[in-house]
Amino acid sequence: MAFEWPLRVYIEDTDFGGLVYYANHLKFMERARTECLRAAGWSQAELINSGLLFVVGQVDVRFRAPARLDQELCVRTSIQEVKGARLKFAQSVDDSQTAEQLSSGAVEVICVDPVNMKPRRWPTELIDTMRAKVPQAWSEQE
Repeated sequence: MAFEWPLRVYIEDTDFGGLVYYANHLKFMERARTECLRAAGWSQAELINSGLLFVVGQVDVRFRAPARLDQELCVRTSIQEVKGARLKFAQSVDDSQTAEQLSSGAVEVICVDPVNMKPRRWPTELIDTMRAKVPQAWSEQE
């Protein structure tokens, strides 16, 4: 299972030929991770104000098929691993109608202190709330 976030491709997402520019798959994945947090009751602004900042440490994406103008997509997000300051997300951008996987990736997100930018543990409260309120996102091995 995974947290699912629907979206539609707009002209601003595409190149001259009506295909989604490759980097926008990363933007779609970023938005889905943010919406997953929001589904657990957390906003990015709230987390930043409480002294938490998240940065991407590593991305590995495979593109399989193009997304096109006006296409309805679903970004699926699951959490594969929690390790101290790092969370590893598995994500895919899929066609909503056919379930064809257009791209897939692994994204490592690191929690850092906003003052010194040094890694710090993901707060237990945040992890526990995400597990309770968005259980479909958890595929991580305990």
